[in-house]
Amino acid sequence: MGRSLLRLRRQGRRLGIAVLFVVAGAGLWEFQGRQYQDAYTWMGVPTWDGFHPTTFHRVLRNDGYLVGWSDVRVNPLWVSYQLEAVDDDTRIGSRPNFQSDWRTLWPVTTDSYSGSGYDRGHMAPNYAIAAVHGRSAQIDTFLMSNMSPQRPNLNRQLWQRLEQSVMDHFAPRFDRLQVITGPIFPEHFMDNVFNRVGFVEVPEAFYKIIVAPHADAPLALAFIMPQDVRGNEPLADYLVTIDEIEARTGLNFFPDLSPELEAVLEGELRTQGWALEDVSKRPGRFQ
Repeated sequence: MGRSLLRLRRQGRRLGIAVLFVVAGAGLWEFQGRQYQDAYTWMGVPTWDGFHPTTFHRVLRNDGYLVGWSDVRVNPLWVSYQLEAVDDDTRIGSRPNFQSDWRTLWPVTTDSYSGSGYDRGHMAPNYAIAAVHGRSAQIDTFLMSNMSPQRPNLNRQLWQRLEQSVMDHFAPRFDRLQVITGPIFPEHFMDNVFNRVGFVEVPEAFYKIIVAPHADAPLALAFIMPQDVRGNEPLADYLVTIDEIEARTGLNFFPDLSPELEAVLEGELRTQGWALEDVSKRPGRFQ
């Protein structure tokens, strides 16, 4: 009887210590989350509209950006970061090496895409993050948890042109930009479940949402670009509403928006103020 009681006390003590660590860890997580939320998001951290295994994700915090990581898709469902204009002569460091991310449940190595026909497509872009957030942040953009399989014509041409336009054209027009980007998968999970590069599911398209939150009234542009592009198409051909992206991803990108502002910003396609026509057909750096 005495031994049983002693054993129960020891187990209770261990349980109490474990609970204490969980509570302390949760508190630290929440405190850090608020800090990162202010730095890398606007109007709330993206979340899902309804719980589902394909939209459930963990938030990974990196220097310069946040990742909504899916252990089911083995992909970043969203990447969120903020940009501002930099001097024309801004230089960044040498291109870092790709590196695995120990936080992913399934192993995604630096050579996971070898021989697949897909590029390791950055979601948080190398140049923009480096120019605004520094060398440490640039190194973090080469984590494999920031990559998604992209066809070369998309990654090296059309997608690159959009990233270039965001940094060289849109950022100088506004004090600050909020960007959220990520992949889009087929509606039915089983239709694409075996379409993978190693463990990584291959998306059918990619989205990018660009918000100028500090304009007189917030402005937004949103794009969906499929994998099978030639690469020289006008950027304007791929304009969509944020509502369409939310419908195709099951995500809610700005959960703290008021219903009135949400209806305008997310439901209407407006290009006024962006001067998109100036860059829509502009060739990229590497064409």
